[in-house]
This record gives sequence, structure tokens and C-alpha cells, in this order.
Amino acid sequence: QAQLVESGGGSVQAGGSLTLSCAASGYLFSSPCMGWFRQAPGKEREGVAQIAADGSTGYAGSVKDRFIISRENAKNSLILQMNSLKPEDTAMYYCAARSRWCRDHLAPADFGSWGQGTQVTVSS
Repeated sequence: QAQLVESGGGSVQAGGSLTLSCAASGYLFSSPCMGWFRQAPGKEREGVAQIAADGSTGYAGSVKDRFIISRENAKNSLILQMNSLKPEDTAMYYCAARSRWCRDHLAPADFGSWGQGTQVTVSS
């Protein structure tokens, strides 16, 4: 069964870095569009970054220039390198795949396959 499994979350102080990985099994790594989303307690799920099959990327304004999304083809993994972390980055982070090409905006409703999430906590 195709699935997405996130790892790499944890606790870090503000200004630190973390790298999240999402192992994609089955056909999911071949998805035209893959992305990272996050959800903080009491808030709606929001898009963080996405990457298309051709390598083009898109980022939410709040993480641009701090986060980097990439694909590690040899390991069928989606990567999110997070730098200069802030307390407001604290959330559950989810990997997702879309069966169609990336759209300009990062909308959770456009993604049909999801991982179980990995927690990121940034302390001040």
C-alpha cells in the first residue's frame, strides 16, 4: 500500500535548524506535486512548501528564505530543510502528495495523500 512516512521532527531552540524527511512508497514519489504542510494547535492546516516533478518550488511567505524543499530521488524521499527556526514555526508537519501538477497556491484540499505527521517544537 502506498504511503508517506515523515521523520526528523523534534525540539530545537529558536535560531536552530531541523531537517524533515518523508519516505514515499509505491507510486507516491512519482506524484507530479509534493508538499509540506503544518498545523499548530487551534489553527488551520497551512501550506509550507511544494515541489513539482520538474524541480520547481514554491514557498509560503512566512518560510521563504529560511526553508528549502527538495527531493532525494535515491531514497524516494521528500526533504524539508528548516533554518533560522522561530517559535511560530512550532506545529505538526505533514508530507502530502498531489496527483496533478502543482498549483500556484498551497491548498491542503488539493492534496489527496497524507502522512501521519511529525512534531516540531521551537522554544524561545
